[in-house]
Amino acid sequence: MDFNGGQWPRNKDDVSAESSTEFPDRLSLMEVRLQAQEDEITLLKSSLADALRKLRLHDQQIPLLKQQLIAGKRFVKGIIRVRRNSEKSRDSQDKTKQRLSKKAASSTNLLTRSPILVATVNIRVICIFMLCILPFILLTGQSIKMFIRGRPITMYIPSNILNYEELRMDLPSQKLELDWVYGYRGRDCRANLYLLPSGEAVYFIACVVVLYHISNQTQRHYQKHTDCVRCLAIHPDKVRVASGQTAGVDKDGKPLQPIVHIWDSKTLVTLQQIGLGTFERGVGAVAFSSSDAGTFLCVIDDSNEHMLSVWDWNKNIKHTEVKNTNEAVLAVDFSPTDTNNIISCGKSHVYFWTMSAGTLTKKQGIFGKYKKPKFVLCFVFSLTGDVLTGDSEGNILTWGKSAADIKTLGKGAKETFQIMKQTRAHEGSVFTMCVLQGGAILSGGGKDRKIIRWSADLAPERECEIPEKFGAVRTIADVDGEELLVGTTRNAILRGTFSDGFVAIVQGHVDEMWGLATHHTQNIFLTCGNDRQVCVWNAEDHKLDWCTTLEESGLCADFSPNGAVVSVGLSTGRWVVLDLQTKEVVSDLTDGNEQLSVMRYSPDGSFLAVGSHDNFIYIYNVTEGGRRYTRFGKCTGHSSFITHLDWSKDGKYVMSNSGDYEILYWDVASGCKLLRNRFESKDRKWASYTCVLGFHVMGVWLEGSDGTDINALCRSHSESMVAVADDFCKVHLFQYPCPKPKAPSYKYEGHGSHVTNVRFTHNDSHLLSMGGKDTCILQWRVKGAGTGDHKEHLASSSSVCSSSSSPENGT
Repeated sequence: MDFNGGQWPRNKDDVSAESSTEFPDRLSLMEVRLQAQEDEITLLKSSLADALRKLRLHDQQIPLLKQQLIAGKRFVKGIIRVRRNSEKSRDSQDKTKQRLSKKAASSTNLLTRSPILVATVNIRVICIFMLCILPFILLTGQSIKMFIRGRPITMYIPSNILNYEELRMDLPSQKLELDWVYGYRGRDCRANLYLLPSGEAVYFIACVVVLYHISNQTQRHYQKHTDCVRCLAIHPDKVRVASGQTAGVDKDGKPLQPIVHIWDSKTLVTLQQIGLGTFERGVGAVAFSSSDAGTFLCVIDDSNEHMLSVWDWNKNIKHTEVKNTNEAVLAVDFSPTDTNNIISCGKSHVYFWTMSAGTLTKKQGIFGKYKKPKFVLCFVFSLTGDVLTGDSEGNILTWGKSAADIKTLGKGAKETFQIMKQTRAHEGSVFTMCVLQGGAILSGGGKDRKIIRWSADLAPERECEIPEKFGAVRTIADVDGEELLVGTTRNAILRGTFSDGFVAIVQGHVDEMWGLATHHTQNIFLTCGNDRQVCVWNAEDHKLDWCTTLEESGLCADFSPNGAVVSVGLSTGRWVVLDLQTKEVVSDLTDGNEQLSVMRYSPDGSFLAVGSHDNFIYIYNVTEGGRRYTRFGKCTGHSSFITHLDWSKDGKYVMSNSGDYEILYWDVASGCKLLRNRFESKDRKWASYTCVLGFHVMGVWLEGSDGTDINALCRSHSESMVAVADDFCKVHLFQYPCPKPKAPSYKYEGHGSHVTNVRFTHNDSHLLSMGGKDTCILQWRVKGAGTGDHKEHLASSSSVCSSSSSPENGT
């Protein structure tokens, strides 16, 4: 099969290289299978030895073990069911399952006659169950076997460790502190950008509410939320803030309860938590009352009925609650002149609520002769008391109070809101509106990307259009009547005026991200993702240096050691090399037709390793300062897709992980040969450590992990700590090395989805972490002890350090 995708000319060297590697490739595959069989035999021997040992210890408890027979049978059935439903089960696991089923069935008739068999089967079932579900360590002489999902992973103990049992696992001497948040959530949230009197813009992304001082270019962060923030409201005093979050799930898949936090923007102190155990799924919209100095808070949750509740937030008392509608609700607010009047809008509706004697009654806005829009997206109160709604038809409708039709509604009918005027405003939707101090109104459009200033009676005065690359206008915040802040649907915040135009002060990705790389000598880093954007950021100035759009999704990247170029792996097997100065593509190649998962230059920059989902690692010679690449060889032997790889410090060897939890070693200098004796690599020094499986990082795997719970890992350049990105929105910081289970760590929250990658900056001053679906990049400042080498510390006593900083020890 031609894995060059038809992109490479086949010369004599290529043909001879393929013919010379065909036989070793087959040997490599046979060796991997033989090793797997040997591992399985070792596993069964260990299980049998453990069973016999437990028989000797529990021979006085045979009657009790008989009673556990039924539970043992259930364990067998449960294992078979779990293994059958698992998408990641390997053929060898299926064979083991079948053998277990047959042995359990054939032994059933003997169990009642033999107490020893009863104990053996029960203990064996428990052992196999633990092997299938939990990762654990089996120490066998000079090697350690770590089991994940029943698959044994052999790791050899380095020569400098004389007594593995006495190794001490401490917390790292460093800690992390959130330094900067890159990004803004404008793609699917609204009314989420405000300006405080302090000069700070307040907005959110992931689980963090950001307070960004525009003039000073500094950030503060409210970090008390446990899942993604979805809405914001500012108290009339312009100091207190309400922020509502979604429910989310914990690491066991159990739903967490959504909540509203009310906090002080000056001190970042939480003043109140509203609605714990009341809201379902999440909080979609919040609003403070204004006519009574902000006594009440209105909340709409994300349940099927979109429950509307009113709270005396200072006392944490729910004043009233009512079912709203089964349709989507997009906005809610109190009347500025009467707390008893509330308006909500959303899909095909606008409701006018009246609160009286602890109950809420609603009247639906009647569109009458006007076309009913699919969505009423936003509304504001004019200074004259009218309500202005913006809708998906591009219209602004003016709703005014009018006397009720007694003939239709009967005597005693109260006044109602009716449409007094329709104003054509935008091509496409009206996404947002804002009332200025003098009564003028701003509206922001979707399709036309326009911002229009209207007089109080809706006569157009001025307009401008934001650049297409930023998307549509999501929300507008008034700065001083002239200057504006604009949030966009492509996750950017713009600053500017009608006359001078707008520039971005906050930018971010708009889709899931996986690729992250840090420069070898400068405080810059690169990100790429499914939005096809490649972004180069300045970690010191906290800004986007430049961005370019590729034809395909970028999934991985690495800077050349000389710092002149960066290679980016794409979703189709193609990879490109970009010049950091000119931003031009200087090389464009393809390996196979499946996505690439890792790019890694050798320490001296003379080689580039490209890991692919086609199970191969492609090795290239690098010349001309990173601008020319020629195929050197191909590492063949993995039985699943490549996930991570690292070079040795001398640039001659590669260590790699795969999707079925293999750890393989390759002699690149000798022709990309698979090292059959993995024992020989136990003392090898690695230039980087990003492989998630290996002796030195065995302790980062928490009890109960299934093998995919850790997405990325990165050792610091000082080799004193290792950062881990997991599937549960957490960033962990461990001591390095950490080769023992239940190693203690500090864990940090902030991301609202799986953390896809982590990398230290070149001098270990900061750590970058990247969320997947939350499109958020968090920059953490490394604080604490220096960057000394802590490897010798492993030989100390076996006690575990404790800390008051809420570390996680894996128990």
